Amino acid sequence: MPTQDTAWPAGTPCWLDYGAKDIDAARQFYGSLFGWSYTGGDPEYGGYLNAERDGRQVAGMGPVMDPADPPSWTLYFSTDDAAATAAAIREAGGAVVVEPMEVGPMGTMVIARDPQGYAFGLWQSGQHTGVGLFNEPGSLTWEEAAVDDVAGAQTFYSQVFGFRFDEIPDMGGYATFATGERPLGGLGPAQPDLPKGWSVCFAVGSTDETVAAVTAAGGRVLMPAQDSPYGRFAVVGDPWGAAFSVMEVQPEG
Repeated sequence: MPTQDTAWPAGTPCWLDYGAKDIDAARQFYGSLFGWSYTGGDPEYGGYLNAERDGRQVAGMGPVMDPADPPSWTLYFSTDDAAATAAAIREAGGAVVVEPMEVGPMGTMVIARDPQGYAFGLWQSGQHTGVGLFNEPGSLTWEEAAVDDVAGAQTFYSQVFGFRFDEIPDMGGYATFATGERPLGGLGPAQPDLPKGWSVCFAVGSTDETVAAVTAAGGRVLMPAQDSPYGRFAVVGDPWGAAFSVMEVQPEG
């Protein structure tokens, strides 16, 4: 079972959270879909919840930061120095939306946008080290960005996080990114009728069953399930319009 108990290396996607307009409804939807239980919800942290699977943290959930914003998922990258990385984002042409903010003893967060306007976060770990379970059903298994300007995005994220991009042949310009040997995620050109920007993909035991559960609960299918070299994959939207992906995986021992 792939787990992580310490801070993730700098530049690694390390956390994700959901901004909800109806916390109770969202926690019920995702809890039922992914087998999540929840901890937290303390008023001092704005009612923020940690979703768990098999006793390990897999995602966060809280009220939308701006009531005008639609519900959505935000992906966070690990940093050893939130202030320095925020400065690097500005130097590379991005924008810092939420300045480095200490979340009690848990850590320090930043919300930013790249030069094309796509949002992402930074997380400097304190007591909260991010995702503790991955590549298992109900947890994060992949993350990627769909952008209008692939070359510009590669330049920006290379400058901020030191990413190396490796294009996959016959994938229309799609490339994986990494800071070491293991790919951390992907980046490619935006596709018609599919969401742009950073997206998150959850591992599931059955893609077809999960898609059926999403639609039965009032969500919708944005890209029907299809087979890929990496697993059966689909893009869906929850009942409030937030997009995410699911991919069928075989649980590891």
